[in-house]
Amino acid sequence: MSKEAIIDEMIIAYAAELETIQNYIAASVNLDGVRCDVIKKALGADIPTELLHAQTLAARIKTVGGKVPGSLALPRGQASLQPLADTTDVVSVIKGVIDAEKGAIAQYNKIIKMCDGVDYVTQDMAITLLSDEENHLSEFTGYLKEYEK
Repeated sequence: MSKEAIIDEMIIAYAAELETIQNYIAASVNLDGVRCDVIKKALGADIPTELLHAQTLAARIKTVGGKVPGSLALPRGQASLQPLADTTDVVSVIKGVIDAEKGAIAQYNKIIKMCDGVDYVTQDMAITLLSDEENHLSEFTGYLKEYEK
């Protein structure tokens, strides 16, 4: 696997982390209603972790010879986590978070496999980030079970 291909995949993960931060901020501010408080707080609490992920990826991209892109060069794709017309639709926000976390997990698994035998430091970083994303997924999957009762 080439260094450039690994950098390209880290940039995809970096963009997704930044997009997640934007969408978590929007959801944590926009949600209304009696049932939203726990989710708003959970999203707000996850923002620093997602920011740390983006910073970790950016530093690694630079370390291995890549260039960290600016905002205009970053793809966006979290359609299910966009702000909703119904600001009381907590379940849709939770499902959007689950989709984002599943996407991050898939991306980190891809990086881990690409780095195997090639770049152990990046692989180790991706494993650590993967663990955080799996914890977030578990947390929001639990919320979904309760909110769909």
